Amino acid sequence: MGKPVDKAEKKADYFSKLVDLLTNHPQILIVKCDNVGSNQMQNIRRSLRGLAVVLMGKNTMIRKVIRGQIAAMPQLERLLPAVKENVGFIFCKGDLGKIREIITGNRVPAAAKAGTVAPVDVTVPAGPTGLDPSQTSFFQALNIATKINKGQIEIINNVSLITKGTKVGNSEVALLNKLDIKPFSYGLVLNTVYDNGSVYDPEVLSLTNEVVLEKFFNGVQNVAALSRSVGIPTAAALPHIIIDAFKNIIGAVLESDYSFKQLDNIRNALANPGASAPAPAAAAAPAAAAAPAPKKVEEEEDADMGMGLFGDD
Repeated sequence: MGKPVDKAEKKADYFSKLVDLLTNHPQILIVKCDNVGSNQMQNIRRSLRGLAVVLMGKNTMIRKVIRGQIAAMPQLERLLPAVKENVGFIFCKGDLGKIREIITGNRVPAAAKAGTVAPVDVTVPAGPTGLDPSQTSFFQALNIATKINKGQIEIINNVSLITKGTKVGNSEVALLNKLDIKPFSYGLVLNTVYDNGSVYDPEVLSLTNEVVLEKFFNGVQNVAALSRSVGIPTAAALPHIIIDAFKNIIGAVLESDYSFKQLDNIRNALANPGASAPAPAAAAAPAAAAAPAPKKVEEEEDADMGMGLFGDD
């Protein structure tokens, strides 16, 4: 038999591993691990192999290691408020968006258990249940309207059975088990993102380049509008200021003898408003010339009628 590993030695190995991960991985995802089984956790580890390292542990040990590294890496202090409840660390070096997709996609359907808090609302749909009529009393006890249809119990209306955030009762569990409904799904839930010293909400990972650019341009427009309202020139408002100044110059010298290239173009456009528009008659002329001349149908008909109707020509 091998020599049993001492607890102090295991703790020292864990501390050194965590220090190494904190030092060499600038990006960390803090995840909640409620109701995640060991088999599911192993599947997640395999899915993230080569992209990230998953590390679980006691919060007290994690806090102790982080506090010990704050002197060398002061930015780690921002992680301490996130180390609470049942959480784990995923140390990353690659694309956080891709790692997030792997984590959120690895969820397992689960049956409801009495006493657990419902993570989502649960509604039992109307329709046949597959249960025989002898179990009608069970539905009556839950105040669920039913009818017998083709030898089985059928629920008449959708039933709002469990509300999100409330504890699941024994009767709700019994009904869901009878109907073979697994209303919940469990997996790692992203709680906090640590990225090179910055801590932010995981929803930020959903932002695409298009969304960022749209928000940036909206901000530029707001700055330009505010700048013009208060009369303070800014880089965002400069194009609008130049255009307004050009309009003012044109309005002031349009009727004068002063001349410059842009003003001459505007004068020509005002003097000949149809010069730049396509001439519809000229465009239609080639089409009319190309169209074949209509046949003289009436003359042909007259020629055919040259003989008398009764042949008395």
